[in-house]
Amino acid sequence: MESQTKAFRVVVIGGYGNFGSVIVRRLCTLAGVTVLIAGRDLARAEALAVQTGALATRLDTAEVGLAQRFVELAVDVVISTAGPFQGQDYRVAEAAMAARAHYIDLADGRQFVCGITALDAEAQRQGVLLCSGASSVPGLSAAVIDRLLPRFSRLDSINFGISSSEKTPGLSTLAGVLDYCGKPLQQWHASAWRTVYGWQGLRAYDFAAPLGRRWTINCDIPDLTLFPSRYPGVRSVRFSAGVGLRVTQAGTWLLSWLVRGRLLRSAVPLARWLRRGAVLLERFGDGLSGMFVRLEGLDPEGRALLLRWELIARGNDGPAIPCMAAVALVRKLLAGTLTTRGAMPCMGLLSQDEYLAELVGLRITAHDFEDTGAPHAEVVPASR
Repeated sequence: MESQTKAFRVVVIGGYGNFGSVIVRRLCTLAGVTVLIAGRDLARAEALAVQTGALATRLDTAEVGLAQRFVELAVDVVISTAGPFQGQDYRVAEAAMAARAHYIDLADGRQFVCGITALDAEAQRQGVLLCSGASSVPGLSAAVIDRLLPRFSRLDSINFGISSSEKTPGLSTLAGVLDYCGKPLQQWHASAWRTVYGWQGLRAYDFAAPLGRRWTINCDIPDLTLFPSRYPGVRSVRFSAGVGLRVTQAGTWLLSWLVRGRLLRSAVPLARWLRRGAVLLERFGDGLSGMFVRLEGLDPEGRALLLRWELIARGNDGPAIPCMAAVALVRKLLAGTLTTRGAMPCMGLLSQDEYLAELVGLRITAHDFEDTGAPHAEVVPASR
């Protein structure tokens, strides 16, 4: 499949959407790759194809004979950006596998990403990689922790989060996060599972300048299940997320109480209206996004150690970050340097450097910090 005697064909399902279009544009810069923009709206696919030099095709993932369709398209990799993934089955991954194509998705659904391992044995027999969660979490978060882990003799706590800019996500992404708004979820705390509630647990995190203080709340992501097993002995794992506009942040927090108090059954039906309101507020934002990873434990000499890693995106370049894991994986598959096969969450397949290399050219920087609060090292040089 990695032969360079023919073009490496990658189909991006939902390729004209918010995340899909970023992936398509970046993949079209890779030599030796033919990109197919796929989805139910052929007109939108064709419009982007004209701009990028990609190909367009109509494809409905619910159609019968999806695997045969992939065979006809002669694809080497299937990338699915068609969320929300909460509640989806694995028909696209199974169809890709049957067509002996690799599969990558940007899923953030906890059950979906963790459950992909059910296909592992068959994926290995077919000689393909099925990778779920190729995104900021767990793709980038795990890569950062893996890099910093050797500095600890004992890792006790993982606290990480994302604060997005005012840029409103697509409707499917918003519906995905609204799915657990105000609902109970399990979080690893003090070496035991405890119940917290989605979009609650309001807490401040102080980023380095120019981001400053941002407020975050509990979110349900695959890492909450994956990390206690991946990093044995860790006592607490907490993830939180938020948005830069405080009025939007406060609104989502209040909405969670309506769901928790059973005044609303679910916030998902409000997704379209909430998105419209968020778009109207975008003009008040600053275009800044951030991601942080905060690790606590002991160093090899048994002394307390606190390490932080921060990424800051300017000019609304933040939404590109979750897209780049898929691009980096395609690059490695194309080069033949990614030989892992099977079905798994996106952990251990990309190093931090490989992930961040895809961000070059964007207004994004990342730093390590010691517990003194001073920068320890700049990981990504500023790109103008």
